[in-house]
Amino acid sequence: MTADQVKGKGFRGALRYNLQKVDQGVAKIMDSTFTSEKEDTIMQEVALVRMLRPNLQKYFYHTSLNFPPNENLGDEQMNIIANEYLNNMGFDQHQYAIFRHFDADHPHLHILVNRIGYDGEVISDSKDYQRSEQVLRALEKQHGLTEVISSRQAQERAMTKNELEMMKRTDEPSVKMKLQVIIKNVLNQKPDAEQFIRQLDAQGVNVLFNQASTGFVSGISYGYEGMQFKGAHLGNAYKWQAVKNAISYEQERDRTAIYQANVRTKEQQSARAGQSAGRRTAAGTDTDTKVTAGNRKDVQQSVGKLQDQIGKANRKYKQTAGADGQHRDQPGVSNTKDSRQRGTDLQSQQSGRQQVGYQALPGGDLIGSLLGTDHHVGDMDQAALNEFKRKRKKRKGHRLG
Repeated sequence: MTADQVKGKGFRGALRYNLQKVDQGVAKIMDSTFTSEKEDTIMQEVALVRMLRPNLQKYFYHTSLNFPPNENLGDEQMNIIANEYLNNMGFDQHQYAIFRHFDADHPHLHILVNRIGYDGEVISDSKDYQRSEQVLRALEKQHGLTEVISSRQAQERAMTKNELEMMKRTDEPSVKMKLQVIIKNVLNQKPDAEQFIRQLDAQGVNVLFNQASTGFVSGISYGYEGMQFKGAHLGNAYKWQAVKNAISYEQERDRTAIYQANVRTKEQQSARAGQSAGRRTAAGTDTDTKVTAGNRKDVQQSVGKLQDQIGKANRKYKQTAGADGQHRDQPGVSNTKDSRQRGTDLQSQQSGRQQVGYQALPGGDLIGSLLGTDHHVGDMDQAALNEFKRKRKKRKGHRLG
């Protein structure tokens, strides 16, 4: 029998879930301290008790008791087991509801409890998982149920859900399972400590002992395929206490071999860490180099295109010039030498702002579009601007005359 425990701030969600299962015909209420089976009435009664400890956040306790498929017990016996579980966990003066579900391939119960008692006392949740496991083991013996080995007593740790999923994907045993097999096979040969270390090393397993300066060993861990496991992570059979009883071990005789094994393992770990860091650095450098090179290439291509386009504009401009080097008439461009000089001076003054005289330069439309400059009145050829002002003044004089 196993128990899954949850503590939370809300009672209503779990209550509604179980009541919906009852409405669907896949669950039944086995026992309850509430006066009604209606959700609102139950929540009102819970609220009354909560007033005794209004500041307690996680007042709700929910556990499911799961039985093996072959133990399809009657309602009465399951109800007795559930009530004994509650009493042994300390919930003998508390609100609760017990539901039996029939929607899985194994018998199971859901128990909802208010951690606040009728007297205002709150059941501590300190070490409640360990206490629950002790209660389950006692109930199994008391009722003649299948005894489940606790996690602390297990000689081999079972696969986790993630390991099981990985096995399904890769069709290979997990690293932990392969390591368990290797160590078990070596231990079955009854080696001494030095042989134990050497045989594991030959199969790619490095061993790291928790060795004090006196030579006393208090723990062991194993490295395999880039992963590190403490003995307890593999199971009690792989912890140092069990290993030293399975091999021929003497502290003074084997302290040097164990020390040397530790040195080799730490060197291997350092080497792997250095290689990983080197690969990350190299990958980062290559990437940076590629990006930089790419940027340079893009800039060079852009500059080349700009030069080509400006060159075409200049050639076009020269084709419009006369034999004496003077410009032919173009809209917005003065044909006088002084105006060209003033336009050049104006361009020099504006170079600090990185702006180009839009109307004063040949090919100004092209360059302006390439550089994206904003063209203000001040960028116009000064002679053209003066001519514009002179004509406007003359027209104004005519009107006044």
